[in-house]
Amino acid sequence: MRASDKAYATLRDEILSGELAPGTPMAEVEQSTRLGVSRTPVREAFSRLTGEGLLTSKSARLLVVTELTAERIRALYELRDALETRAAALAAQRRERRVFEGLREQLEAAPALLEAADGEAGIVRYFEIVDALDLAIEDAVGNSYVTGALTSARLHSALVRRLSQHDPARLRAAAREHLLVVDAILAGEAELAAAAVKVHLHNSLESALARL
Repeated sequence: MRASDKAYATLRDEILSGELAPGTPMAEVEQSTRLGVSRTPVREAFSRLTGEGLLTSKSARLLVVTELTAERIRALYELRDALETRAAALAAQRRERRVFEGLREQLEAAPALLEAADGEAGIVRYFEIVDALDLAIEDAVGNSYVTGALTSARLHSALVRRLSQHDPARLRAAAREHLLVVDAILAGEAELAAAAVKVHLHNSLESALARL
């Protein structure tokens, strides 16, 4: 792996995990020393992260980790609503039943995972199931343009996800909402699948704004 790719992957993971918190200043010299690479790979990584919206330029010399604001979150959910409701509707028309039947079984078990004694492991596993559902919907749609747009939107959704990951009630409700999405897709009900996604996104947005 090239040094710039390694620096990019490391910084991206740290931003998405919250290790590099929103508003954190990002200096080439500091990060190159910390990552053990020269300034050029770090500069290239910064450029990619800025293009993805994970870093924001405050001035000609200052980059910071992009901050979450109510305005940015609302704008993100407007995009997700447009993309994900349509994707769910298409998935209901094109889905492979076996895939979504397997996901349904996993989502049915999600509340127990979230209530397990080792809560953190349960949360991690729950989000793995959610990610698998997202990918299954993308695969069912089979449209590379839609997939590309969803990938970009979900990158930023990972930042918002941190706001709810320590809210057990919201996570249990989200698991039920995802189950309704899967049921609608399995039933081949495009409008119902889109509506289920819209309800989930509305509730997720309200939760995120309340915890911002």
